[in-house]
Amino acid sequence: MSSPQGKKKQTEKVKIGVLALQGAFIEHIQVLQQLDVEASPVRLSMELERLDGLIIPGGESTTMSRLMLDLHLMQPIRNLAEAGFPIMGTCAGMILLAKAVPGFPLQTLGLMDITVRRNAFGSQIDSFETDLEIPVLGKQPFHAVFIRAPIIEKANSTVEILGKLSNGTTVAARQGKLIAAAFHPELTADLRFHKYFLDVVGLH
Repeated sequence: MSSPQGKKKQTEKVKIGVLALQGAFIEHIQVLQQLDVEASPVRLSMELERLDGLIIPGGESTTMSRLMLDLHLMQPIRNLAEAGFPIMGTCAGMILLAKAVPGFPLQTLGLMDITVRRNAFGSQIDSFETDLEIPVLGKQPFHAVFIRAPIIEKANSTVEILGKLSNGTTVAARQGKLIAAAFHPELTADLRFHKYFLDVVGLH
């Protein structure tokens, strides 16, 4: 599997995998293609080979966890992450990256030192949109779409907080080359969050 370190030669195209078991993977692929990145769906462990990074999209976290276990994807992804491989998880993807998810009945990848609460805004407020201050993206606020979103309740001191709601709730974080967001950056026309991930990959 390819090393995420160093920049690609100009003649080589960046290749990012998007976990395509369930959820909003097509939208992530479309955003990456707009950024002139080769994007490929990942459903089998062999499809993790020769990637420069991986996105775990939003969807139904228990379904995604079950399918990852059934298809023997959990450990290969853990192994990649431990070797410094860049991974971005959005919404359900953030849940799957977390080490602690109280009440979650299945396995997570357990990669980020964060505690995540699922469906944190309750069943009566399933979705909303708001402008977030995310300093790593620049001064302009990022218009974020939240759909039955989780939140980060706790984060280790090694975790960098990237964005919070106006009430102080943490909704985006980074630890090393792992990025987690409670919202859906693939559902807006603003490409900056994906560009930031590519910067973390070291290839943009």
